[in-house]
Amino acid sequence: MLVLTLAAASGGGNGLVNSASATAASAASADPAEEKPGGDTTVFEEGLNAFSFPAANSDEAARTEFVIGNSFFRRNWVEAPSSTKARDGLGPHFIARACAGCHVQDGRGAPHNPEALRNGLVTQQPIALLFRLSVMGPDGKPINEPTYGEQFANSATQGVKPEGKVRIQYTEVPGKFADGTAYSLRKPAYSFTHLGYGPMAKGTMVSPRIAPQVIGMGLLEAIPEAEIRRNAADQAQRGDAIRGMANEVFDVYANRTVIGRFGWKANVGSVAHQTAGAFHGDMGITSEHFAHEDCTPKQTDCIAAPRGTSGQRVAATEGAAGKMVEPVEIDNETLKKVIAYTATLAVPARRNFNDLDVRRGQALFAQAQCAVCHRPSYTTGDSRFPALRKQKITPYTDLLVHDMGAGLADNRPDGKANGRQWRTPPLWGIGLIQDVNDHTFLLHDGRARNTMEAILWHGGEAEAARKEVLQMSKADRDALVKFVNSL
Repeated sequence: MLVLTLAAASGGGNGLVNSASATAASAASADPAEEKPGGDTTVFEEGLNAFSFPAANSDEAARTEFVIGNSFFRRNWVEAPSSTKARDGLGPHFIARACAGCHVQDGRGAPHNPEALRNGLVTQQPIALLFRLSVMGPDGKPINEPTYGEQFANSATQGVKPEGKVRIQYTEVPGKFADGTAYSLRKPAYSFTHLGYGPMAKGTMVSPRIAPQVIGMGLLEAIPEAEIRRNAADQAQRGDAIRGMANEVFDVYANRTVIGRFGWKANVGSVAHQTAGAFHGDMGITSEHFAHEDCTPKQTDCIAAPRGTSGQRVAATEGAAGKMVEPVEIDNETLKKVIAYTATLAVPARRNFNDLDVRRGQALFAQAQCAVCHRPSYTTGDSRFPALRKQKITPYTDLLVHDMGAGLADNRPDGKANGRQWRTPPLWGIGLIQDVNDHTFLLHDGRARNTMEAILWHGGEAEAARKEVLQMSKADRDALVKFVNSL
């Protein structure tokens, strides 16, 4: 789950942003299309529910499917056996009881509540911040950690031990802008305590990932693959450090390798795979393509725990005895509606997009080469959702993974992405996170407390752009942030 990678990198020069040229550039009229980042799907909403509306151009049938999907996205699942047959099957290990437990109001999660911080130590267990685990296998490729599996779970159903607790400790890293203004970044350190099944394997690689807002996912899925590959090809021709790469991953729904578009390392290729995988990994809810609970051989209580009956479907899977069938906990039709819900959540309209300071910030954003990775616009191609087809959208992402430097590295490979690479996240909706989720924590693990801190964490391919921002005057820095927060 990483980076609001706000800046890409600049191609040389003296590191100074020419404020005068940026001001001149901003004098041109703003493109009216940018007010509607989701094209005709855009909704003009602010406040608590800004991320929770269906695509504005959805027909009645799509809106009905959206409402049903919404109910299964928001309501808690319960452990089996239960009289609530439509929603039992939680766990045995889990980190949340509902999709909305992490994506509150369809928005961005936080690593902790602000009041849960004491002398840099987080005093509560995270919900919306998960941890992926792996070790290097004998062939030199990463595999799941043998005792705790792919994802650490700090909650469990009755009769099953939680995998343990997460400990988060922050230290402050001070710095200064060129004009002498001081800033401080908080650097997290993660560890695990009260381990339920013994120690983790030596050399375990850990990747923290926060739950992002889920708006516009179907639009991102509808961007033609050729456009993503073109982003990589164009960057390869540049004479600077920017070298984005498409992550290529196996998609269980397509049953083939595709370009990754979702997740902080672009490690998932479709909304369907992302949704079903989150049900499985975050809540322990099995489905046709994720039919087995994530219980390792050492977790005998997890293996023996009751299974849910809500799915009442069978999934054909490969076992030791060949093909076998077993019940799953969410049936295909229900899951299909949740997938439709997440795919058609609308992107809210921009605010103040024609404001002079916002336009000047947009010019500074482009001049510092931020728009190389945060490519502004696309026209969507085909989609199984008619409302999403042929829309001019402005997500501000290239959907590629980039080396973001040692400071943001998790040192854990994921697909073709290495331990320093992260996907360029879309910036749409970023200015409404405060309204929806009552915080402004950004980056893959929520370490940045605001937009400027997120920018200052950029390194690697974005190092030159970060240095340009450090040279900006306060007025220019404020304009840059104002632009980003208008998206």
